[in-house]
Amino acid sequence: MKYYLGFDIGGTKCAVVLSEKNGNSIKDKIRFDTRVERGYAEIIGELILSAKEILSRNGITSDNVLACGVSCGGPLNSDTGVIMCPPNLPDWDNVPLADMVSEELGIPCKVRNDADACALAEWQFGAGRGTKNMIFLTFGTGMGAGLILDGKLYSGTCGTAGEVGHIRLDADGPAAYGKAGSFEGFCSGAGIAAMSKKMLAIYNGSTIIPRDNVTAKTVADAAVKGDKLANAIYRRCGEKLGLGISILIDILNPERIVIGSIYQRSGHLLAESMNETIRKEALEISAQCCKIVPAMLGDEIGDFAAIGVAKDFAEGK
Repeated sequence: MKYYLGFDIGGTKCAVVLSEKNGNSIKDKIRFDTRVERGYAEIIGELILSAKEILSRNGITSDNVLACGVSCGGPLNSDTGVIMCPPNLPDWDNVPLADMVSEELGIPCKVRNDADACALAEWQFGAGRGTKNMIFLTFGTGMGAGLILDGKLYSGTCGTAGEVGHIRLDADGPAAYGKAGSFEGFCSGAGIAAMSKKMLAIYNGSTIIPRDNVTAKTVADAAVKGDKLANAIYRRCGEKLGLGISILIDILNPERIVIGSIYQRSGHLLAESMNETIRKEALEISAQCCKIVPAMLGDEIGDFAAIGVAKDFAEGK
């Protein structure tokens, strides 16, 4: 039996996961708090010790592990396996993670940014299975994309393909990714909160949005209860989501767009205005062959993202 090992590295939590080569489930997992103040050396040390523990308790040697895949927030260099100081991992500056893991475990290692890794996960195990051209949109704290084009992950010339959050959708609007009116500014958790606070400041009607706790979730909860302002906010977000998706449809002609996080939870508040905008903005022939669906893997997406990187790496060698 052959296996894949995966590391899911986040600013809050880390996980080490194990999967059988031909399996579509996680066989074993160790999860721990990142505690970024410890520094990269101690965190990587715990990842490696956890990996050794998982292999030992399952009676597996490194010779039976085809690859270790790492999903981590960027910026990073996937070709060299070097992490280049992600915002949520202070002091991880030019850390040669792939080499460190390979040296300690004796297993080939590949590192991908989390958007690319999640795209691989949904393509291999989730809502994108069976497709040749698929886009995964994170739509969480930020907005990024992973691109599966012509049956393989596309990373671009210097590894930055998929930074769709940087696209400017309007001359003005919530600022994110260094731009006012950006895709990420309108369509992300931070963007929805910023848009909501601005609209609350000028809204004179009654609303049940808690002014001391304005988040994408609290606004969504208010919208579900019929709050007019909350529904207007999500309608506006849906319009901009549709505009951003229309650009992607026109340029890349995907057969499926898989959207995670906020869309997965609150798609019912976004779909109508999103689809109206796509009908107006996208090429009809391209839009008709593109299906837009919520991500399937839910809270397990980080686990499958890491395994997906390992699987893609091993199969591509």
